[in-house]
Amino acid sequence: MAYNHYILTCGGTGCESNKGDEIYRNLIAEAEKLGVKDQVQIVKTGCFGFCERGPIVKVLPEDSFYVDIKPEDAAEIIAEQILKGREVPRLLYKGEGEKKKDTAVEDIEFYQKQVRVVLRNCGVINPENIDEYIAREGYTGLEKVLFDWTPEQLIEEIKISGLRGRGGAGFPTWLKWDLARKAAGDVKYMICNADEGDPGAYMDRSTIEGDPHSVIEGMITAGKAIGAHEGFVYIRAEYPLAIERLKIALNQARDYGLLGKNILGSGFDFDIEIRLGAGAFVCGEETALIKSVEGNRGMPVPKPPFPANKGLWQRPTVINNVETLANIPVITAKGGAWLAAIGTEKSKGTKVFALTGKVKNSGLVEVPMGTTLREIIFDIGGGIKDKKKFKGVQTGGPSGGILTEKVLDTPIDYESLTANGSMMGSGGMIVMDEDDCVVDVARFYMDFCVDESCGKCSPCRIGTTQLLSLLEKITNGNGEESDLEKLESIGKAMTKASLCALGGTAANPTLSTVKNFREEYLEHIHDKKCRAGKCKHLVRFVIDQEKCMGCSICSKHCPAACISQATNSEKKRPPYQIDQSKCVKCGECLKSCKFGAVTKG
Repeated sequence: MAYNHYILTCGGTGCESNKGDEIYRNLIAEAEKLGVKDQVQIVKTGCFGFCERGPIVKVLPEDSFYVDIKPEDAAEIIAEQILKGREVPRLLYKGEGEKKKDTAVEDIEFYQKQVRVVLRNCGVINPENIDEYIAREGYTGLEKVLFDWTPEQLIEEIKISGLRGRGGAGFPTWLKWDLARKAAGDVKYMICNADEGDPGAYMDRSTIEGDPHSVIEGMITAGKAIGAHEGFVYIRAEYPLAIERLKIALNQARDYGLLGKNILGSGFDFDIEIRLGAGAFVCGEETALIKSVEGNRGMPVPKPPFPANKGLWQRPTVINNVETLANIPVITAKGGAWLAAIGTEKSKGTKVFALTGKVKNSGLVEVPMGTTLREIIFDIGGGIKDKKKFKGVQTGGPSGGILTEKVLDTPIDYESLTANGSMMGSGGMIVMDEDDCVVDVARFYMDFCVDESCGKCSPCRIGTTQLLSLLEKITNGNGEESDLEKLESIGKAMTKASLCALGGTAANPTLSTVKNFREEYLEHIHDKKCRAGKCKHLVRFVIDQEKCMGCSICSKHCPAACISQATNSEKKRPPYQIDQSKCVKCGECLKSCKFGAVTKG
């Protein structure tokens, strides 16, 4: 059936949590109410990526891009655009300083430098409709895989593409598949790692929510390459929407003969199960993940042997993360050379980042490898919020270092980030401004790693605890300069001696900040000062006696009763003062003062 208009509403977790489903239902109800339901198709899609401005509604063919939508706006969109054929100007996206909307969605600065390969269908199709996936070349590459290529030819195509593992390690995908294919044994397994545990990261979740069939097709393809007939998606239970859509997609694939026995009459059998994880960060490590799938406690084991030889139930196993697998259908459909034409010499294709923190346009970003940090943060991200000064950016989550302005023009690839003391990781990217304290950030991530360490090996179990203790000592105002040498010594020992990547990279935020922001550590130690005002024990709230109007508002808001009038003042309304020995550093006095008399230092 042909429609005059198509309305796409964002159905990602972020927009859904902000009344996205109510917007979708209101649009349908208004179309029925005004008698135009036969003229418009209303589709709930996956994440558009522009999370800062969600919920988002896009109307075609006009390419109208509506942002910050509320449920009550649905009536106006239907009445004006669908019934009368005119846009709703107040809802249209406007760039900074723009009076009119950008001419097309692709001209919006947030999207201009993006190349959507993994996210090609997110925000475009209904993720719960397999026909829409197929209409956009879905499962066309699988036909070649099942009927035209041998496993060796398939792996060669992946090799040509240059695809490397997007889970963080950057291991060549073709090589991992080839090792498992050549491994002895008739029973082999394929696992999709969807256990996304980095704070601030949601790339894999959004990919499954918006395009689950791309992951399923990637898993079937990998299964054919290595000779596996059974696959598992290991996904954290905290992703209910992704799990729901994945279940729907799996059932649809089975109904279409794309999963199960004798797929499409090819003689190849392959099916997929979902295994739920409890949210342990360490289960992102492949051997710990395998233990969890087996029903055991998720703890890493020494390597070798590697999973490609002895993995799940001691059988050859390949583990790829969601983003890696979502690339596979594009490679099989368009050819490995197509993907290899994107990116750098050693890092081919694109990378998806969850751009968060003190940036104007936070959201899901997919860029070619080789794009600089500056382009992502200042061109796509729009720069720092509230005209603040850029301080640093962390890539790679709790395992990544914090990089300074000096390396903003470094092209992003696996080698360059590692050389600068950080890492690609799975794709979290957190931007910090002048109001962030890097010592406190390092303490936060070490606290996270202490909680998430499985405790199996001493370097990680003891090392993370000791680093946290030293960082807390510094942020509490009791640090000594010799503590910096201890941080570096323990951190380097953990890097060399830990059993798995969690312990091996846990010290990166600490090591990178000690190196790149040493003067800030020294301020904490010698001056007992936190320039960002984040370290509670180093903060002092002071009332300027000249500016204070003696109104008593600060005193009334103080929960510690530590603010009183000065007794030695000659003013008719004596100013107030703070008893530092009683102050709990809550900041209520600063918030309540209307005259700028309270300062934080």
